[in-house]
Amino acid sequence: MSEQSMSKGKGGSASGLEGIKVMVIDDSRTIRKSAETMLGREGCEVLTADDGFEALALIHEHHPDLIFVDIMMPRLDGYQTCAIIKNNDNFRSTPVIMLTSKDGLFDKARGRIVGSDHYLTKPFTKDELLEAVREKAPAKSAA
Repeated sequence: MSEQSMSKGKGGSASGLEGIKVMVIDDSRTIRKSAETMLGREGCEVLTADDGFEALALIHEHHPDLIFVDIMMPRLDGYQTCAIIKNNDNFRSTPVIMLTSKDGLFDKARGRIVGSDHYLTKPFTKDELLEAVREKAPAKSAA
């Protein structure tokens, strides 16, 4: 099983991402840790999972604002994970961004068919990751 993790950002930067709850689902520990560090520094609350089954349980428990999901994973791949999320009335409106090393038109089209909202090619830069969050995460209302 994975080292399920949840970290709260301590960045305090003026990025506008503070308090956004982001889930990163990837079987690569390196990708999970990289994304967790980059997002955490911007003030995001980050949850990670190493496969779709683990992620689905965490999604129900923590209700993330945005989900990044790798396409190529064992057991339950990213397409299947995205389809399950999007077919659930409670999470249908949660943005799902597909992560993959494949940049083909077929992969992008298949992602759209299962309901993904965006596509990010690995390896991604910090700027690409943060821009995807800014674009797709629901705006947090000021309290």
